[in-house]
Amino acid sequence: MKEAADIWVRTAEANDRERGTIDQYKQIRDLHIVPFIGAEKLSRLSAPRIEAFRDDLLETRSKAMTGKIVRALSRILGEAQRRGLIAQNVARDVRVARSSRERGRVVIPTKTELKALVDHAEPGLKPLVMVAIFAGLRASELRGLRWADIDLKGATLTVAQRADKYGHIGPPKSDAGYRTIPIAKALVAELRAWKLQCPKGDLGLAFPNTEGGVQDYSHLMKRRINPLQVRAGVCDPILLDGKNKVDAKGRPIMRARYGLHSLRHAAASAWIKQRIDLKRLQTWIGHESIQLTLDSYGHLIADMEGDAALIEAAQAELLA
Repeated sequence: MKEAADIWVRTAEANDRERGTIDQYKQIRDLHIVPFIGAEKLSRLSAPRIEAFRDDLLETRSKAMTGKIVRALSRILGEAQRRGLIAQNVARDVRVARSSRERGRVVIPTKTELKALVDHAEPGLKPLVMVAIFAGLRASELRGLRWADIDLKGATLTVAQRADKYGHIGPPKSDAGYRTIPIAKALVAELRAWKLQCPKGDLGLAFPNTEGGVQDYSHLMKRRINPLQVRAGVCDPILLDGKNKVDAKGRPIMRARYGLHSLRHAAASAWIKQRIDLKRLQTWIGHESIQLTLDSYGHLIADMEGDAALIEAAQAELLA
């Protein structure tokens, strides 16, 4: 099994998978697969054995992590099967069941919070925040966005590349990541003004660091996005033993309330409220499947007026 896992990692490296993805593969191999079943022969593995492995993992790991490990195991065996090392992938149908309640719902900032973020953002950060809110880009897509991908005249923004957590530029993670999103006049005006002040660099990025290179994600969050939320009042006190944690001057220490992904959810929520069709929502948000879009935002997709009309008509029919 260890040898098969090594082959899986080397294959990913040969196919130029992103450094972050390779690191994740290695962690799953070294921390979760090899210590448990690394010495087992592929020919002796069976579906019941994989299910027992899954059950053992669930005793010490979350369902989400266990699911990730089992999926990785299936890909390892799938690669081994492709190479003719085994006849079948016995992990293919092994699943980690999770209820809809366990998946959780997306967290969306309120209109008041979003307005506060825009109002309190400094000039160099405001356009990035607005693109996140109004175009729904992922953090990696924001950090990799080029001016060449922004059509200010046509009022569109195209996602054609992304920056990974190490700052390396590459293509979107899937074909669905390539997309063109219309943007409103206010955002066009903000971007037009920002383009005149934006640091220049060889990569032509719209939201670079001060030297024109790729912004470090950790720095972006810790030094810019999180302090912005605190300034805007979009934050919560840090509690210690049930009491507010305070600084040296006795002031409460505040924690930012949202990650950048929540601003992406805000964009999706706004589009849904404008009643765009599901396929367009899937395209603009960059999901690989309609099912993923429904899993993420299905609870928001409700035709309240239409539902009310149906109920009224049903009642009238019953009482007629």
